[in-house]
Amino acid sequence: MILDSLHSASKYFGLHPSFAKAFEYISKTDFNAIEPGKYEIDGELLKATVFDKKGMTQEESTAKFECHNKFIDIQLCIRGVEKMGWKPRETCKTEKAPYNEEKDVLFYTDAPDMFFELHSGQFTIFFPSDVHAPMIGDGEIKKMVIKVKI
Repeated sequence: MILDSLHSASKYFGLHPSFAKAFEYISKTDFNAIEPGKYEIDGELLKATVFDKKGMTQEESTAKFECHNKFIDIQLCIRGVEKMGWKPRETCKTEKAPYNEEKDVLFYTDAPDMFFELHSGQFTIFFPSDVHAPMIGDGEIKKMVIKVKI
């Protein structure tokens, strides 16, 4: 997992061939104008989804404690304060259901080891080794999730 702010994003371009393009898309996006929905950036390699909705309780989010096999998540907080839970996949013990290949998601019943907050202009990168519980918050949260094909 990586946690940082947008002004430092270029430090991570070398970690994946599509990261530079993903952050270029972010830098050119008008966050005041972009509507919730799905956006294609680079075919199957890069896709964005924008959310603008009320945050969940910690219990609601951890009930869907998730990770992915085929995609890396770049999750950017646009507006609000988003709390997230995290735990390394290697220490998770109990799968909630079998891996859903179509949706590229695996849920665990484990509890996060830690929680942290994202504020406007901050992002996290979740690799397949990172189990995460996003969208925890009391107010409205606007965020962008970019799926980066491995």
